Parts: sequence; structure tokens; C-alpha cells
Amino acid sequence: MFPLKDTVMGASTFFASALPHDVCGSNGLPLTPNSIKILGRFQILKTITHPRLCQYVDITRGKHERLVVAAEHCEKSLEDLLRERKPVSSSKILCIAYEVLEGLQYMNKHGMVHRALSPCNILLDRKGHVKLAKFGLYHMTAQGVDVDFPIGYPSYLAPEVIAQGIAKRSDHTQCEKPLPSGPKSDVWSLGIILFELCMGRKLFQSLEIAERLKFILMLGCVDDTVTVLAEEHGCLDIIKDLSENIMALLKKCLTFQPSKRQVFKELFSDSLFNEVSSLYPPFHKPAGLFSSSPRCANLTLPEDISQLCKDEDSDYLAERSIEEVYYLWCLAGGDLEKELVNKEIIRSKPPVCTLPNFLLEDGESFGQGRDRSSLLDDTTVTLSLCQLRNRLKDVGGEAFYPLLEDDQSTLPHSNSSNELSAAASLPLIIRERDTEYQLNRIVLFDRLLKAYPYKKNQIWKEARVDIPPLLRGVTWAALLGVEGAIQAKYDAIDKDTPIPTDRQIEVDIPRCHQYDELLSSPEGHAKFRRVLKAWVVSHPDLVYWQGLDSLCAPFLYLNFNNEALAYACMSAFIPKYLYNFFLKDNSHVIQEYLTVFSQMIAFHDPELSNHLNEIGFIPDLYAIPWFLTMFTREY
Repeated sequence: MFPLKDTVMGASTFFASALPHDVCGSNGLPLTPNSIKILGRFQILKTITHPRLCQYVDITRGKHERLVVAAEHCEKSLEDLLRERKPVSSSKILCIAYEVLEGLQYMNKHGMVHRALSPCNILLDRKGHVKLAKFGLYHMTAQGVDVDFPIGYPSYLAPEVIAQGIAKRSDHTQCEKPLPSGPKSDVWSLGIILFELCMGRKLFQSLEIAERLKFILMLGCVDDTVTVLAEEHGCLDIIKDLSENIMALLKKCLTFQPSKRQVFKELFSDSLFNEVSSLYPPFHKPAGLFSSSPRCANLTLPEDISQLCKDEDSDYLAERSIEEVYYLWCLAGGDLEKELVNKEIIRSKPPVCTLPNFLLEDGESFGQGRDRSSLLDDTTVTLSLCQLRNRLKDVGGEAFYPLLEDDQSTLPHSNSSNELSAAASLPLIIRERDTEYQLNRIVLFDRLLKAYPYKKNQIWKEARVDIPPLLRGVTWAALLGVEGAIQAKYDAIDKDTPIPTDRQIEVDIPRCHQYDELLSSPEGHAKFRRVLKAWVVSHPDLVYWQGLDSLCAPFLYLNFNNEALAYACMSAFIPKYLYNFFLKDNSHVIQEYLTVFSQMIAFHDPELSNHLNEIGFIPDLYAIPWFLTMFTREY
């Protein structure tokens, strides 16, 4: 993830649509709540990183299907430019258009459509560059199926979206879903926004929503959409003064027929962006930790290295990734729902006030008006870092850049600062909740992991002290010795051809992992199936035993957005700690473990051992699942 730098973190909330409690799925189990489905789909959004997109950080479930989303945020947006009621210069419009298209194209490469593009969702950072907000709402809600509000703003919806209408399932059974919007619908939305910037005001403000939608559909009967919009809003004179590039861009974006409307690639290659395209170098996503690509391939350093340390008042916290800052913010007492309650975005209502309307025979009604809580509240609340900064006020700058020294000692050793030596002796549960201690451990492990596998020995030594929960997934992978092109190996495994084990996997996953919201989501089930099947297929000498899914669970939970890493960890773990446990005939291995286990009980607690033997409660009756799952199912 990118550093926080000159942006902030924000929180927004919405409700998933509720399902009836008396309806079960085809497998006989209760239907998965829509909020859990959304939570599962959300996870992939955390991996979408681009300078033109606001980074998603976290999502939490509340009561009554409420969801709270934490993401990168900027205080200013294009809405602020429109409030000035002044036309924006042509050069500025071209830059805004190019930057928005960069973000939309990157989303499209990942199979996503914004659909909610509007001036309030096109944010501007302190340098004036664009960042698209709430770009994942359409994806996480399954194209709006799992919520009771429409995705998008009436004035900016493309004609094909309006013509299709908004279909909602009423009986929660499988039915024909509306076709999802394509990337061309975002191009139309961008065209309307650019038109408003050219005019210096918002369109359709004098029309009701139904009239706006009808007017947009009527644009299909005219030849020049741009001119008709200008005539309707009395700004033909402004249109005539626009440059050829801006006029051409508006016409390309506001082409009524989707089949004739250009896509991002065609717009980028058009000559109208020649004067600004050179200002934006292509974006290269940094290589991951377990990647075949060199992690420093695109590393750039300033010409004068001394400039890096010139500012003595540097905000070191802002240089950390957004994910780290959010994690530390939570440790310092941050609470998403509490922040929204304080800003009155979440309001509690007495039960008596939720009674339905009472209608008399003469038509007079009493009681509540329409409950609007299920509709989308577009407000984003800025998360204050004051409490976190106050907790870290005594942390010096050197803590953010620890010196890694070679150490040949075989004793457990920590590179943490001397001030934290007292905290290091506290119980693990306290250390994991100590903000300052976790900051130092996260920074240290981050440095060590970036030097993996060169610093593998030091990772081992630090892991003997403790592992920061935020980095537990990648740290476990490093401890297991995972290296190389793991994604290519995982992709090469056939996970689609049916095999006899498929039936058992299908039965085990839904019934065994309801304890965790993420793993019980449909997205979690699908990932479980792929990782388990990949392991079975790639290990023909071994078989699937009940319990393998529980062994897979911690690796998948920690690496939910990286199936290849979860598979690689499991493949490295089993031969090291469960050698021959998954043979077709593993009776001799099981008996060996049971014998050792019986001797250990007899040695450590003879009284318990004698009692269990007297009642005939032998280890065969209860201990086998412990060994097969490495105690992952025991708490």
C-alpha cells in the first residue's frame, strides 16, 4: 500500500439489504447475510493500489446489516470547484480528464466499473491531483443486488443504465439479474462531469429526478448531445469558446449509443491528450514480497540524497502505509462506529419511534414517515489521528528507520529500542495491544521482510520474541521458506477438472467454517475450494482427509487476497510438521503420535491418565483431530 502522506483516512457507512430469517438455501443451511457477502467481496479492493484511486483499508459489520468502510480520503473534491461557479480552464480540464481516465482504466483491468462517478467522488489531493473515491461500491454490492439503494447519481447515469432500470429481487430466489454496467457507462458519467466543469455549474438542477432521467433518454433523438445540453442550460456562448480538444473530448464521452462510445484505451490514444500525456509517467505496481520480479526494479532515488534527511520536523507516521496507520489507530483506541456516531451519521432511534403508520378509513395517517436509514448516506467522516499521534509523541525518528545489523548469535535477540525492553517482557496479549511496541515491531519486521531471504536468520530470531499480528501472514511464509514464482506455480495447477474429492470438500467447507465472517462468506468458500483442490491435485501421493480444510483455514485467513501464498504456505507446512499424515493409509503414523501422546499425559498428569484409562477414554477417541489439524480447531 502507498504511504498516507498528504491524505487522510475516512469512514462511511451503508446498510446491506436484510434477508428473511425463515428461508434456507439449497444446502439446507440458513442464507448467508448480504453483509457477509459484501465483506467477502470487499477484500480484493484492498489490493487495488493506484495513485488515482483512494486506497480501501477495512470494512466492519455492525448491527442490523450495517457496514462501515474505512478508506483513504481527501478533504477537497470537484464539488468544491463547481461551488465556485466559474468555468475551469481547458488545460485543467484535460489534466482532470486524463487522471480520471487513468483511474478508470486501472479499475477496468481488474474487472471493475465505478458506476457512482460524480464530482463528490472525484477527490483532489493537496497537489491538485485526482483520486477516485467509492470506486468499489458497485463491485462489493454485486452490482447493487445486495443493497436497497441504487448505485449511482441520477444526473450522471448513462442512458443505457437508465433504460435498463433498477431490478430488485423480492423473493430472494434465483432470478434473472440486470446486466451489469460496463466501462462505457463511466465514460458517459465523466463526460457530464467535464461538461459541468466547462460551464462552471451543475446540470439538471431545476428538474426533478424523474424528469432528469427522461431528459437524458430523450438525448437519443438528437444528433449533437453537447449542443442540446448547452441550449437547455443557456450556455451556448461558453460552448462556442471551448477549444477543439475539449469539444472533441465532450462529444466522444457523450456519445449516446454505447456501441459508438469510445473506451479508455481509444481515448488515451487520441491526439487530444498529447499536450498532457507526457506529464504522467506510466504506473508500475511494486513487486510483491514473494514474486519472481526484482522488488527494486523501479526504484528511484533523488539526485541529492541529503534532501531525504533535510527536514527535521518530518511527519514520520505519514510515511508509513495506510494499512499500518489504520492498524495503529485502532490500537490507540480508534473506533469506526464511534466516529460516525459522534458526527451523527449513525443515530439511535427508540423502538417506539419505529412503529408503522396507522391509517384511518378517511385516509388520515399517523406514525412514522418513510424509514430512510436503508438508503445510502454519502457522507465521509475524516478519522482524526490526534489520539494516535499523542500516543506516539515520544517515539523518535530513528524508530521508523531501525539499523539492521548482522548478528551471528544463535540466541533469541530483538532489535527493538531500549525503551521497549520493559514492554518486551510483558505477556504477549498485552504486547499485541501496545501501540508504541507494535509500531516498533511492525517497522522492524517490515524492514527485515523487504530484505528476505537475505535477512532470513534475523526474521527467525525476531519471530522467537513475537510476530506483529499485522504482518503475521507474510512472516509465516518467510519462516516456512516460501520463495520463487509462487503465483505461476499456483496458476499452472488444474483447479477446474472434477475429481472424486470435490464432493467431500463441498460438504466440509460450508458446515465447518461458520465461526468466522470472512471464511464463511461465498468468496471465502470459493477460495477454500480452489486452494484445497490445488493441494490435492499437486500431491497425487497424498489424499484429502477431514481436517485438511481446518489446516488450510489460518493460511487462507492471513493471505485472503493471495491464494498462491496460502497454497505455498500449506504445501511447505504439511511435509515439515505433518509428514505422512495425509497418506491414504496413515494408521501407522497416527498410532505413533497417539502412543507418544499417551506417554506425555502419563508423565505430566498421572492422575488424569489413570482416570482416562479406567473409563476407557483412550486418545483414539478424541486426539486424532488435534493432530490432523495441528490444533487449529481447538481454542
